[in-house]
Amino acid sequence: MKLRYILIVSSLILGLFSSCSSDDDNGATQVELRDPEEVKDENSIQIEEFLQTHFYEFVDNPQNPNFQKFTYDTIAGANADKTPISDSEDLFSKEVTQNGVTYELYYLKIREGNMEERHPTFADSTLVTFQGLTLNNETFDTNPNPTWFDLTQTVRGFYELLPELRGSSGFVQNSDGTVTFNDDFGIGVVFVPSGLGFFATPPVGSPVRRYQPIIFTVQLYKSVLTDHDRDGIPSNKEDLNNNGRVDELGDGDDLGDDFDGNGVPNFLDVDDDGDGVLTRDEISDESGNIILPYPDSDGDGTPDYLDPDIPVNNT
Repeated sequence: MKLRYILIVSSLILGLFSSCSSDDDNGATQVELRDPEEVKDENSIQIEEFLQTHFYEFVDNPQNPNFQKFTYDTIAGANADKTPISDSEDLFSKEVTQNGVTYELYYLKIREGNMEERHPTFADSTLVTFQGLTLNNETFDTNPNPTWFDLTQTVRGFYELLPELRGSSGFVQNSDGTVTFNDDFGIGVVFVPSGLGFFATPPVGSPVRRYQPIIFTVQLYKSVLTDHDRDGIPSNKEDLNNNGRVDELGDGDDLGDDFDGNGVPNFLDVDDDGDGVLTRDEISDESGNIILPYPDSDGDGTPDYLDPDIPVNNT
C-alpha cells in the first residue's frame, strides 16, 4: 500500500533529486529540491485557504459500518450556508518539528473513541481503516477493511494523528466471518503539509504531486504498545532525541536514535549500547522480570542498557 512508503526527507535535503527530463539531451537531469521552509509556507497558505473555503460531512456506510465516508465540498451556490472547516469545533492544531522545520498540523477529531481504550503512541501498531485524498478530492490510497499498521512505517502526518484518538470497546462477529466494531471507535482527519507527507517523492502513479498537501481520514479500532526488537524497552521510549521519530541513524556527533552508531536504530537493536550484553539482560532481574526504573549500576544517571562501561548486569 502506498501509505507504507516511508518519507525520509532528511536524506533528500542533503542532495539533489534525480529525474528524467525530455528537455535534456542525455535523457536525464538533476533537479534541485525546493527549500523546505519555502514549501512549508506555501502549503500553509494552501491548507488554511482550503479550511476556510470548504465544509465536510461524514456519511454513514451501511455496506461497511467500519468505514464511514468523509466528504467535502466548496462553500458556494447551494452550499453557501455551510460551516467552513476552519470554524468547526472539532478542528485542532499542533506544532510538529521535522528536520529543523516546524509545521502547523491541522486535524479534525470527529470522535476521540472509547474513553476506556488507550491512546496509541507514535511508534505503536494500530488497527485502522483510512482514505488518502488530495485537496482536489482525488483518492490516492484507501483501505476500507481494518488492517494493522506499524506507525513507524507511515508518513509522519499520518502517525501524528493517531495519538489523538482511542480505539473501540469491542466488536461482533458476523455470520459471514467479518467483524463489525462497536460504534465508538475513534475518527479523525488530518491535513498534511508535504513536509510531513511525501514532499518531493509522492508514490509513483498516484495523483499526488510533488510538494502537494494531502488529507488522511482515519478510523482507529485498536492499538498495541509495540516493542519492535523485543528488548523490553517499548519502541516509543527509544526515541533518544525526543523528536517523535525512532529511525534516525545520526550524523557525526549527533547519534540520532542509534546510540552505539552501528547503523541500527535502538528500536531495532537488541544491544542498544553495543557492549555485548543484550539490552533485555541489562534491565531484568535473574527471573527475567523488567526492573523499573531501569538499573543504573554505577549511579551516573545513565541506565545500564545505554552505558557501555557497564558490561554485565550487576543487579
